[in-house]
Amino acid sequence: MRLSSLRVAAAAALLTAALTACVVAPAPGYYGGEVVYAAPPALQFEAVGVAPTPGYFWIGGGWFWEGGRYAWHPGYWTAPRPGYRWAPRTWVHAGGGWRAREGHWERH
Repeated sequence: MRLSSLRVAAAAALLTAALTACVVAPAPGYYGGEVVYAAPPALQFEAVGVAPTPGYFWIGGGWFWEGGRYAWHPGYWTAPRPGYRWAPRTWVHAGGGWRAREGHWERH
């Protein structure tokens, strides 16, 4: 095999390995609607430091249902969207269990 053929084969092998490790996840804000029968834990305390840029605001963390259990996702700073306000993620008691209502931007 020539050196260029070896490089192509190695690149193809690396690309194949990288793609098999990819996880296809739903877009942010999407929720499959799974009913969870255990109430979510209380929100965790998060120390909120100084915004990285003036005008940024804090979106608090929350509990997500992952792999049959609740997992905490920490909050983060984000830029505002002019003409919108942030509606935080909440858990709603419904249908004999709990459903997540994803955080999202709303026009105001």
